[in-house]
Order: sequence, then C-alpha cells, then structure tokens
Amino acid sequence: MSGKVVVVTGASSGLGKLTVLELARRGHTVVATMRDVEGRNSGVKREIIQAAKAEGHVLQVLEMDVADEVSVNSAIDHVITQHGKIDALINNAGTMPVGITEAYTVADIERQFAVNFFGAVRADRAVLPHMRAAGSGLLVHVTSLMGRVIFPFFGVYSASKFALEALAEAYRYELSSFGIDSVIVEPGPFPSNLLPSSPEPSDEGVLASYGEVAAIPDQIKDSSSQAHDSPNLPRPQLVADAIARLVEATERRPLRTVVMPEGMDLGVERLNEAVTPIQNDLLGALGMSSMI
Repeated sequence: MSGKVVVVTGASSGLGKLTVLELARRGHTVVATMRDVEGRNSGVKREIIQAAKAEGHVLQVLEMDVADEVSVNSAIDHVITQHGKIDALINNAGTMPVGITEAYTVADIERQFAVNFFGAVRADRAVLPHMRAAGSGLLVHVTSLMGRVIFPFFGVYSASKFALEALAEAYRYELSSFGIDSVIVEPGPFPSNLLPSSPEPSDEGVLASYGEVAAIPDQIKDSSSQAHDSPNLPRPQLVADAIARLVEATERRPLRTVVMPEGMDLGVERLNEAVTPIQNDLLGALGMSSMI
C-alpha cells in the first residue's frame, strides 16, 4: 500500500492526536492541523512530531483555525503546493457544549457551529476542487452517536453534529461521480478532554430560572471526570484505527461507521440499519439510485 497525503483537523488532542499518530505509523504523509502551533499548542506540536519520529515516521504540523476561512484556505494551499495533492481530509475539530440548551445564546451557538459545522464546510470546500480535479479523494466527518440520538443537555452539540451528518451525506451522493467518498464516523462515549473544556452557556438569567435542573450539566461533567480515573476506560484508539481503515480502504466505503466502546450498544447501529433502506428508496424514487 502506498502512503496517502492526509490532512487532519483538530489534531492537538484526543481523537485527532491519536489519529495522526496512527496514520503516520501506517506510513501515510500526515499533516496534523491545529490552532496556535507556535504559542499555546507549541508543546503539543513538539510532542506529536517527536512521538512519530521515535517510531521512525514523519509527521507535519500546520497552523489551521477551522473557524477562520483565510486560515483554512492558506493551510490547504500550502499542503497542495508542498505535496501536490490531498488524498483524504479528516474533519475532526470540535467542541462539546453541555448545559441548559436555552441558556446558550445565539452568539454562543454561532461560536460553536463555527467550529463543529462550518469548520468542516470550510475545509471541505478548500480541498474539493483539488479532489475533483484528481478524480479521487476521501472526506471523513467525525460526528458522534449524538449526531443520531439525543441526550438531554447536549442539545447544542447534537444540533451541530446532526447538521454535519446531513452535509456529509449530501456530499456522499453529489460527489460519487467524481470518485470521491464522503463518510461519517460516529464515536461513542470515549474519554476525551471535550467535556471538561465544555463552553458554558452565557445567559445567567435563564440558568437561574431552571432551579435544580441547572445543576445537572455540572453533575454530568463531574461524573465524566471521575470516570477518567477508572482503570478500565474504553480505548479511544479504536476510533483512530477505524479512521485509518477508512483511509486505506480500496472499495467504496460505508457511509457510516459506528465505533463504540467494547461491549456497549446504544442502538446507533440499529438506527442506521433502519434508516438506510428508507433513504435508498427515496433516492430510487427520485431516479438517483446510481448515487447510492
């Protein structure tokens, strides 16, 4: 297998960090992107470059703020100039608000969508002209089980992931004739730094009006922090492995890949299986079965 040029967003921690190291380990040319690579994330930059180097691999770290279109376009142009192509884009960057949904103001939600949804829109649009010209490519959109089912107090997060699922699936059909795959990875509840760094809602008046209910999101975060101390944490490496397999696939990939901790079933696979024939029947009724 020849290595591919792969760009990963949100590579400074969590699933993104594991994914870039796994792809480098497998011999791909990996461009790990993140914000503030010469400042706040300079230590992370050194860490992942050295980790790859220790295993005999090369990994490049590049500045990219997915909430800034100029930053995204500049980074993608740099990769194209340096490597001549981009075989795969992994849209991983994201934040996870947990709180009283009503207490998130419009400005709060716009900031969150700027990363979780519009970040992928910007990155996809930057790479797609190059992929269409090449007649091949892969877009991987990392969503969540909460892009398919709803947990209370995660409404803003779920809204962004539901939106990303819709974007990815529309691309799936529209790009099929160009030899480009658009796929979705739906991770389950793996440990990460997303919950501890959850953006807080800004509307204090609404929070006060919810009384005891307003304390539940903090209880969720506390429970998550305590779970991190457990010796039997689910392995988020499973998600990085699943993404790597999608990058390396030679056949057309499945639209959705669910990755759950071992032994856990929250029904997302069954939901996907139930919805798929309905969606396929719809495309057939529209005369678009060839796009499936």
